[in-house]
Amino acid sequence: MLEMLARIVAECWLVFGQMAPYLLFGFLVAGLLSVWISPEWVERHLGRRGFAPVLKASALGVPLPLCSCGVIPVSASMRRHGASRAATTAFLLSTPQTGVDSISITYAMLGPVFAVFRPIAALLTGLIGGALVQLFGERDDPHTDHKAAACTEPCCAGKHSHHAAARALRYALVTLPRDIGAALLIGVLIAGVISALVPPNALGPYIGHGLLSILLMMLVGIPIYVCATGSVPIAAGFMHLGASPGAALAFLIAGPATNAATVTTVWKVLGRRTAALYLLTIAVTAVACGLLLDWLMGAVQAALPHLGVHSHVPAEITWFSSAWAIALLAVLAYSFWAGSAKQVGPEESPTAQSAAAVGRDGAASKVQRVELAIGGMMCDHCAQSVHHALAACAGVESAEVDLKQRRAVIIGANPDPATLVAAVTALGYSATASPQPPVSSLV
Repeated sequence: MLEMLARIVAECWLVFGQMAPYLLFGFLVAGLLSVWISPEWVERHLGRRGFAPVLKASALGVPLPLCSCGVIPVSASMRRHGASRAATTAFLLSTPQTGVDSISITYAMLGPVFAVFRPIAALLTGLIGGALVQLFGERDDPHTDHKAAACTEPCCAGKHSHHAAARALRYALVTLPRDIGAALLIGVLIAGVISALVPPNALGPYIGHGLLSILLMMLVGIPIYVCATGSVPIAAGFMHLGASPGAALAFLIAGPATNAATVTTVWKVLGRRTAALYLLTIAVTAVACGLLLDWLMGAVQAALPHLGVHSHVPAEITWFSSAWAIALLAVLAYSFWAGSAKQVGPEESPTAQSAAAVGRDGAASKVQRVELAIGGMMCDHCAQSVHHALAACAGVESAEVDLKQRRAVIIGANPDPATLVAAVTALGYSATASPQPPVSSLV
């Protein structure tokens, strides 16, 4: 038993050390992109009709560092700000499949051919899905669908609380690692267990090459909630068992793009026909791109054997890989510590205290506290999007969003609970309100 555990730990450390330098580089690039090509910037540039916004949405979604749940509020907000159904669908399809961090880890674990082909597949998925929605989806109503209220969120106000470099570093070292850290560690554990306990190619006769194996891996990916980065070690584990690169790609396409929250958002925000076209696009492109990658990988390996698929672990543990693994662990640990430290409870938050102080002065008789229970928030992107939506509502003076407890506390001059709930549900989340006594009566 101890020997088996030791093998699992060793294999996990090997996987972790191999991906660490590439993933840390990806984090830094993602931090820069979060400032240079922010989700808010994307919202403002996809409002026109035609195929050009579809192309922009697909292309910008490929490197954008948004996870499979973080893309939901951004796409819903894009739609609310006037983006077409086709452009929104293209963004929803291409964005969760890749990002600069997942591309770098794909190169480390699956090889250069796979790393190049994966973002191309994401781009094609977005283009095909957007084109199908443009041709066969629900029609946009120019009088209602593209009519948005003036935006008061930070994306349109152009105000940032920190210097660009500080915001980029915080995203690279706190927000993104914290959002994907748990999924990444689970993926490494799965890959390590498979590598330690199952001989290479053990399931090759069952999940090897061909259409059936691609369909099988696609079906495996559909019910699993995985992010683009955390799914790579799992795909590497499947390839260790004998799955073809095309079958692994089908898993990487279907897994991040088909979680229940995304499908529900597409159904609610974009319509039933668009949701059906969304799922059809994922199924068709997963199969087609999987078959194409298998053919391409065979041709490349025949011509240039050294550009094939990497073994998903190095031969042995080295001081170099261990140093990178320790650095990555330090970043993940810091991200969880810093993320937890910044989340203060509503009762202890500065905004709540200042509102209560106003109540003590007798000038806050109309200040009301409303608490929302919010379902569907999975990461900091979700919490930030909910905060922006609530802060933009009439009468709101402060809004505190607690990701861990899945709730928000709003304080303001008689904010309307129905309006607050509508602002949150417009992002694709569920929300229920429970009005509280006036702040002045609580002190």
